[in-house]
Amino acid sequence: MDKLRIEGERPLHGDVQISGAKNAALPLMAASLLTDQPVVLLNAPELMDVRTLSQLLTGMGMQVDRGEERIRLQADRITVCEAPYERVKTMRASVLVLGPLVARFGHARVSLPGGCAIGARPVDQHIKGLQLMGAQVQVEHGDIVASVPRGRLKGARISTDMITVTGTENLMMAAALAEGETVIENAAQEPEVADLAAMLVKMGARIEGAGSSRIRIQGVERLRGAEHVTVPDRIEAGTFLCAAVATRGDVTLRRCVPEHLDALLDKLREAGARITTGANWVRVQADAMPGGRARAVSVRTSEYPGFPTDMQAQFMAVNCLAMGAAHLTETIFENRFMHVQELVRLGANIAIEGNTCVVQGVERLSGATVMATDLRASAGLVIAGLAAEGTTVIERIYHLDRGYAGMEHKLAALGARIARVS
Repeated sequence: MDKLRIEGERPLHGDVQISGAKNAALPLMAASLLTDQPVVLLNAPELMDVRTLSQLLTGMGMQVDRGEERIRLQADRITVCEAPYERVKTMRASVLVLGPLVARFGHARVSLPGGCAIGARPVDQHIKGLQLMGAQVQVEHGDIVASVPRGRLKGARISTDMITVTGTENLMMAAALAEGETVIENAAQEPEVADLAAMLVKMGARIEGAGSSRIRIQGVERLRGAEHVTVPDRIEAGTFLCAAVATRGDVTLRRCVPEHLDALLDKLREAGARITTGANWVRVQADAMPGGRARAVSVRTSEYPGFPTDMQAQFMAVNCLAMGAAHLTETIFENRFMHVQELVRLGANIAIEGNTCVVQGVERLSGATVMATDLRASAGLVIAGLAAEGTTVIERIYHLDRGYAGMEHKLAALGARIARVS
């Protein structure tokens, strides 16, 4: 099993290219099930989750051809409308095939999803929405079994009980081929949702309001193929920004969307970093912060456009070395502090109080062997290791590979001493 070995206390300097977003690429791939014509994704990231979904789609009969940052998908020979547990257990996003399969083929069997063990992420909103659109849905032996007894799905007004990104995406894809109008209230507003809608519109869908809390979809009978550029990964971008601040470096992100990072950029400015932005780049200068260290900054996670839960662990690593104390409150997932004990092993001073962590900054972290517990926790440990004195070894980095393409190579190009070892 691979590990990362990091020799810390080296400021990061230079430019880094941001990859396409994992959380955009996966629903875009699932959307290719809605047509028998080719769908081509550009700026597609080279990630374990992308490979896992490719294998799942191939098992259904889809043609999946990969090139460098490019995926061509064609669902003209689908023979199996099923996502088995063996594929779904490692990646929650596999549930995104449910809506497209039911909408186009009238039936589907999808295993209840797995992924990172960061807390309950129920799929009841997916099921509720499909039922309102006329599908018969039940859970049998750990599988979601759905069918449309008569003709096509029907448009409906769906108000979700909670904001759910994958739920919004699943229902939007299903509604694209439904008969009549569907309105999704309390919809997720993440950039990845808007990116999916943009590709669906290229395919012939009629969608308004994506990126807002109300999405209106006029169903069509058929969708066509399309070519689409995947939106840049705002979480990867945020991770490199936090790494630059934690190591007191000077890093410029290329091929990113600065406005997708507004909540994080505001917090980094508050911490003392100098931030400048352009049309598709962000520069963070943390090598001349007042006092030589970041200031402690409190955050509260919330749905977009608030501070993302996927950046909580990385920002906690910044606060571990900051001047003062900060409160980090997690409102999305109840089990997303598993990285705290690993950061404490590096010398951090953190106390957990319910859904809030109180972080008292220390002057120095010390390298140690730590274990990644989930995708974003592993990124937080990498940042802490980059800033710590001595050697840090991070085990179970298969979590990291799910969401970061060649992270150690990008960091090495910025001056980090980091290597993958077996």
